[in-house]
Amino acid sequence: MSSTPAIETHDLTKNFGDFTAVEDLDLTVDEGEVFGFLGPNGAGKSTTIRTLLDQIRPTSGSARVLGMDSRADSLAIRSEIGYVPGDLALYKNLTGAQTLKYFARLRGGVDQTFVDGLAERLQADLSKKISEYSTGNRQKIGLIQAFMHKPRLLILDEPNAGLDPLIQQEFITMLREVRDDGRTVFLSSHTLSEVEQVATRVAIIRHGKLAAVERIDDLKAKAIRRLDLQFAAAVPADLFDAVPGVREADISEDQAAVAFDGPINPILHAAMAHELVDLHTRDADLEEIFLAYYRDTEKVTSR
Repeated sequence: MSSTPAIETHDLTKNFGDFTAVEDLDLTVDEGEVFGFLGPNGAGKSTTIRTLLDQIRPTSGSARVLGMDSRADSLAIRSEIGYVPGDLALYKNLTGAQTLKYFARLRGGVDQTFVDGLAERLQADLSKKISEYSTGNRQKIGLIQAFMHKPRLLILDEPNAGLDPLIQQEFITMLREVRDDGRTVFLSSHTLSEVEQVATRVAIIRHGKLAAVERIDDLKAKAIRRLDLQFAAAVPADLFDAVPGVREADISEDQAAVAFDGPINPILHAAMAHELVDLHTRDADLEEIFLAYYRDTEKVTSR
């Protein structure tokens, strides 16, 4: 695997008049990883991607893609990537098959057997005109054209739009195959649950600024977990008030629902002072950690 990053930006900034869409973005995506790029709509994700692809020019700063300058080498970069834009637009009068043949010719030809296999996996009907497709079926065509030439780098902007859950799972499998082949995925999304199954790391962007870059494993270690406890009799309402790591405790007579991070032992120690009948843990809530970055940044910027 090459030591050259798949994507690298330095102080990348894009202004639209008085509005700053992306500000001083420093980002490194390693070759061979699936990298999540997270933020709500309007956070600067699509602007960053369009700048990487030289669809728009940065106000200041620089970007390199696959070791090449995003501006000077934009044509060479495009030959090496697969891209699904957030606002996918296709020729309405072409069928799905005609659309893919058009993109294949632009690529200088692709393996049609591989294209057919992608269409089968995504359950894409290629016989209909684009104008007859639902949002999800148009998205399938976009995904096939991005994957069909086995690019070194996939840049995907909200790629799950309109896909049903079964197709989403097949899409995740396709991303894992790309990763296992040593290729790179830059996956932009506003939902952590879309990327946590496959990403190695995630960057969180808010109002055009990088709020954090975290490994998924580290996020999971910080994630809020939940514990439901059933006691033999009513317990004090303040039972968990002084327990380290407890974010919230809702106690109703003999039942308690506790949200916490960190080790579980202090909670169990407090609970065992009473007769405990049953307990049940719930999955870690990564979305709450994701949203906490926005709340924390809001506190900092409002001071």
